[in-house]
Amino acid sequence: MLDDDAREAFDVVFEEVLSHLPPTLHDLIERVPVIVEDQPAAEILAESDALPDEICGLHSGIPLTAQSVEDAGVLPETIHLYRIGILAAAERSRMGIREEIRITLLHEIGHHFGLDEQALEDSGYG
Repeated sequence: MLDDDAREAFDVVFEEVLSHLPPTLHDLIERVPVIVEDQPAAEILAESDALPDEICGLHSGIPLTAQSVEDAGVLPETIHLYRIGILAAAERSRMGIREEIRITLLHEIGHHFGLDEQALEDSGYG
């Protein structure tokens, strides 16, 4: 777990990244909330068989391209960003935290638009 100062510093960088996104993505984030947490919940880790520092983000819900009127009553989409995973990925790739946050956020937004892992990888957001 991160201490309060590390969490606050991360959140400041996250807000800076958000401030530089195009207005259309700001509109999307108003409809698909972005939740920043230290690490994934235990159930997510168990399902993925991953360690907390191996998951940077998660899109949950039905992607825009697959939504229909029959989905009424289904939980809404959310995007989760995980501080510990992003910090570890930034260190492993020697990429700055700001860039790792940006890539992770855009990766998860890509899932909202129905892109799979291969399409995101091919686009440089894998």
